[in-house]
Amino acid sequence: MPQEKNELFILISQHEHCLVKKNANNEQHGLFANASFKVGDNIVAFDASKIVDTPNYLTVQISETKHIHLFPEYLQYVNHSCEPNVLFNTSTMQLECVSDIQAGDELCFFYPATEWRMAQQFVCNCGKPNCVGLVQGAADTSSEVLSKYKLTDFIKSMAAQYKAFLLLF
Repeated sequence: MPQEKNELFILISQHEHCLVKKNANNEQHGLFANASFKVGDNIVAFDASKIVDTPNYLTVQISETKHIHLFPEYLQYVNHSCEPNVLFNTSTMQLECVSDIQAGDELCFFYPATEWRMAQQFVCNCGKPNCVGLVQGAADTSSEVLSKYKLTDFIKSMAAQYKAFLLLF
């Protein structure tokens, strides 16, 4: 979610390394850092509060048939950006810093980095120069675009399998 200077945020909850805030203008929630992080830092460990076999807008994909609801639950407020600063690393089960973060920055990830097929595609409003426009799962995102991002091991594996499949035909 792009942050404009005239936006007013309301604090919803405070956690060890981050804050959940609500934008008073559009009611959108976001997760914001309350400390600085460097590339490679682990911000918070996560787990599954529930495992489901079909994706929805609150899940993170961990295998072809498993999608998790995040625990701690406040991690559901990490929004999409085409210039992400975090990754849900599903191999280490850590929210990992992928670009330097300053206290006050919104934590955002690139949805196709964790999702092979998304339940709902959407038009991105991140406002970044390299915005992909239509956000959809990695299966429907070009390899050229995907190559610019850190992806989960699962998504890398699926992309390699898909590429090998296409070479057969």
